Amino acid sequence: MLEFTDENFEEVVIKSDVPVIVDFWAEWCGPCRMIGPLIEQISEEYNGRIIAGKVDIESSPKTAMRFGIRNIPTILFLKAGEVVDKQVGVVPKTTLVAKLEKIL
Repeated sequence: MLEFTDENFEEVVIKSDVPVIVDFWAEWCGPCRMIGPLIEQISEEYNGRIIAGKVDIESSPKTAMRFGIRNIPTILFLKAGEVVDKQVGVVPKTTLVAKLEKIL
């Protein structure tokens, strides 16, 4: 899974020609550590069809502010550089996959 930062977000996420899952998280966030492995599994299962990565809200605050992230974990689903779906909080993997399938 990729590490998205304030520096690479525009190039890697916004300009991507495939859908992107962005996991906004922080090291101290317990629920974030629960959902992280699910995003990683999805990334592996959809390898080549999507890009998945994480944004540490503490080291990349500009990106978090850009999307109005107030609670973590927040998962954004982007297609053609636009947010097309969002999930706040921990949910089952099936919920994330269903959201992803809608944009593929």
